[in-house]
Amino acid sequence: MIPQGPPGPPDRPGAGLAGEIEGYLLLEAERDQARREAAALCSRLPWLTTAQAEDVARHYVDQRLGLTGQALRRTADRAHRLRGEYESRYAALRVTLLKWHALCASLLLAVAGTAGASVYVLTR
Repeated sequence: MIPQGPPGPPDRPGAGLAGEIEGYLLLEAERDQARREAAALCSRLPWLTTAQAEDVARHYVDQRLGLTGQALRRTADRAHRLRGEYESRYAALRVTLLKWHALCASLLLAVAGTAGASVYVLTR
């Protein structure tokens, strides 16, 4: 069996915590953007009461974050599938390359053996 590379980035101290912090910051940035868009939407609807505007804004933010989550899950699923495809293709290419190297080495040994035998026979 051909050894596979590591499944992900190398383990390093704090990598999990750093990933969680990065995810949190990205989520907060997305939430802030959704809130700004919701505020802009509500400002174009001046007839809404304060409670209605807050309700519309809350629904908008929830829907926007839901859609963003779906898009990220689809992207992550696609990346996972592509990784599997690339890893299997890479393994197949490695096997093919190994076979070609073995064939070339065998041919080189056969030629060297034949040449050595020929020299031995001719010099006797």
